[in-house]
Amino acid sequence: MTAGFTSLPIAKWPTADRLAWDAACQPGARLKRGGAAAHLKEVTRKDLARRYGYFLSFVEWSEGLDAQGSVAAYVTPHRVACYVAELQKRVGSVTVQGSIYKLRRTAQLLNPAGDVRWLCDLEKDLALEVQPHSKFGRLVYSNVLLEAGLTLMAEAHSIMVCTELKRARQVRNGLMIALLACHPIRLKNFAGLELGRTIRKVADDWWIVLPDRETKEARHDERKVDPCLQRWIDLYVEFYRPTLTREDRLHHFLWSSSNGDAMTYASIEKVIKATTLETIGVDVCPHLFRTAAASTVATSAPDLPGLAASLLHHTSATVTEEHYNRAKSSSAAQAFGALLRQVSSGSA
Repeated sequence: MTAGFTSLPIAKWPTADRLAWDAACQPGARLKRGGAAAHLKEVTRKDLARRYGYFLSFVEWSEGLDAQGSVAAYVTPHRVACYVAELQKRVGSVTVQGSIYKLRRTAQLLNPAGDVRWLCDLEKDLALEVQPHSKFGRLVYSNVLLEAGLTLMAEAHSIMVCTELKRARQVRNGLMIALLACHPIRLKNFAGLELGRTIRKVADDWWIVLPDRETKEARHDERKVDPCLQRWIDLYVEFYRPTLTREDRLHHFLWSSSNGDAMTYASIEKVIKATTLETIGVDVCPHLFRTAAASTVATSAPDLPGLAASLLHHTSATVTEEHYNRAKSSSAAQAFGALLRQVSSGSA
């Protein structure tokens, strides 16, 4: 959500909600149907649980939670109205509407027989109030983002930062910016990168490998990490990441917080926005890295049909540009990396 609230973990939800969520996520077996959420991708289920956890955190803060309450007991018109009012103090209209949309979806999964028509109406009313922030004031080309990330890592690695922990954190932040600039995958996948699984080393090269069940398009996405980042991932994984994870909090996720835990979706977004604001003067949210990539291709390589759509892994060409629909994501990623290096050197 925002500063002041964290998402209540599933283990701390009221018992009825926790059990209902476990049942909803139960996969099917042979002739037995799975739960109501079994068909959803894992990243989607995590996102819905995170949003519902924010709502429960608000309720806990405002009035306290009864561990023995009934399923979705707190999803009432009055409480949701108070939640919306609190959200509107903290976040934009797009986030408010999205939060209520996901609250409604989760409530339906927890209690399919419940009447949420009033919540659907509220969701529609909020949709009419949505006023997205213009992207143009925050548009930064991908080569600028890549250079910012590389500079951060180089400065930290050359011992221009005082403590080992600060150096490790700066290398991590720089790698986040540079890797997302070259490979603008969706934040859910970026936050969930796991060593040996979705980001793995094959021979001497690092690859991002996303199974079809984990991508929004339900298509396998595989791309070799750009050559300019191979060395930095080696350094981060072998030297700086252990400083962050510490020996007593081992996990397999690529991104680790300073306290040793795997970084959350929200914390990664916060770090990326803060780091871009500090380095280039504009807070670029992770989704805008995708806009930056499409804009960079359109400006610097308009004669490469299919590059933007393949790079962003879109199933429909109309999502990016009307004729971008040919290249595969792996070759597109390599072509885009080469393009960024050309732009940076002035030879594009």
